[in-house]
Amino acid sequence: MPLGLYIHVPFCRGKCPYCDFYSVIPSGGIIDEYTKCVCKQLDGYKGRLFDTVYFGGGTPSVIGADNISEIIESANIDSNAEITVECNPSDCGENGFDFDKAAIAGVNRISMGLQSAAESERKALGRRADMHDVENAVRRAQRAGIDNISLDIMLGIPGQSEETLKRSVDFCFSVGAKHISTYILKIEEGTYFDKVKDKLDLPDEDETADLYLRCAELIERGGMKQYEISNFAFPGFESRHNLKYWHCEEYIGAGPAAHSFVDGKRYYYERNLSEYLKNPEPVSDGSGGDFEEYAMLALRLTEGLQDIRVFERFGFHIPEKIFEKAKKYERNGLMTVDDGSVSLTTRGFLVSNAIIGDLLI
Repeated sequence: MPLGLYIHVPFCRGKCPYCDFYSVIPSGGIIDEYTKCVCKQLDGYKGRLFDTVYFGGGTPSVIGADNISEIIESANIDSNAEITVECNPSDCGENGFDFDKAAIAGVNRISMGLQSAAESERKALGRRADMHDVENAVRRAQRAGIDNISLDIMLGIPGQSEETLKRSVDFCFSVGAKHISTYILKIEEGTYFDKVKDKLDLPDEDETADLYLRCAELIERGGMKQYEISNFAFPGFESRHNLKYWHCEEYIGAGPAAHSFVDGKRYYYERNLSEYLKNPEPVSDGSGGDFEEYAMLALRLTEGLQDIRVFERFGFHIPEKIFEKAKKYERNGLMTVDDGSVSLTTRGFLVSNAIIGDLLI
């Protein structure tokens, strides 16, 4: 079976106050050195075929289209592969990231960090680009033939209201986005927001839950369908790469902080660029893919845990106790249950951790 390929690009021009993803500010020839190291790592997988590729970070657009192209060329990628690059709009002006060159290399999907269409909220999140920059970046990608655009919206951010949220959703549709990812702000330990959290004007839990439900309503009203806790798309534009994660399929990760799941085993590279460049040896993270893990990931999807897929993969049916517990949540509007599947509703996604934990005990 073809694998997914994740490339972690550990570079950013600056650190957003809410972000705890691994990244450093590039200097000297470090980007070219990193690119050569990733290509060398991928040379070892020439016998494996990849049908999805995802450049995440960090900020992949920082390394430029030439380095993106070099990495793509070093891997054995299917001709019909989905190839996604995360981009920061501030890197994508007229003299910035070369979408034309990226498209020639095979990039056919762009994921861009909008976060909010309200300038005050963008400023609070430390975003450098304004809305003109975001729209210009989207249009440049589209002119290059990359029409599959995903935009991120963040929920529960300082100063956010239903009115500003609607403005963000409306912007996504106005520029022709095919996919929207929505993320509830989580204050991560060690970030700037963690240091100043008592001073932030954040919505409370109930207000944030209302924003999530309102966001889902607005996006679906625009014609997209929710297919995962945080993700919505027009039919046919779901992220094929991320679906590999949620279907517990196998993938290879390259770059510091990247994780892999291959041949039933999980491993990762440490969050240390200098060590990765000197000796890119992965760290074992045990085995993966058992029923509990599979079920936990499947229940992130609106399609839910399906009995036919469980039987095909494990040779047994969904345990009856899961159906029995799910029916309890169905009475409260948190789950949907039928003869062949159990799934969370949009409201159920808000308390998914507790429900999934209970189902799998």
